[in-house]
Amino acid sequence: MVLDKLSNADRYVCMHPLFAQAFKFLTETDLKSIATGVHEIEEKNLFAIVSDGPGISKDNYKLEVHRKYIDIQYIISGTDLMAWKDFALCDEPNDPYTDERDAAFFPDRTDNWFEVPAGSFTIFYPDDAHAAMVTGENVVRKVVLKIAMKG
Repeated sequence: MVLDKLSNADRYVCMHPLFAQAFKFLTETDLKSIATGVHEIEEKNLFAIVSDGPGISKDNYKLEVHRKYIDIQYIISGTDLMAWKDFALCDEPNDPYTDERDAAFFPDRTDNWFEVPAGSFTIFYPDDAHAAMVTGENVVRKVVLKIAMKG
């Protein structure tokens, strides 16, 4: 898991062949006015999901993991409250993995919470169980870049 500011993105482009293109999208796109929804960048290998709205309460979060995609979650406005737990320490999922959504959800709880302010991003790999948008009624505009593990 990584947490950093977009101004430091160059530090991470060596971590995956598509990270340079992903960070280029974040720096060259007008993210304040881009439509919410899915935006294809590199077919199924790299795409963006833009959302704008309130989140869920801390009582209702679910940790999730992915197998096929790495998440880069960039906060455009607001502050996202996120959680993390090492996937190896998670119990069995209460909502098992499916290929269609590339996610499994877990009943586990964690004490690892952090705020991600506007201008910052996280990178979650498949061994990072995570929860995002635990913001209650607070509105957050963000983009989640999905990067295929085999890009």
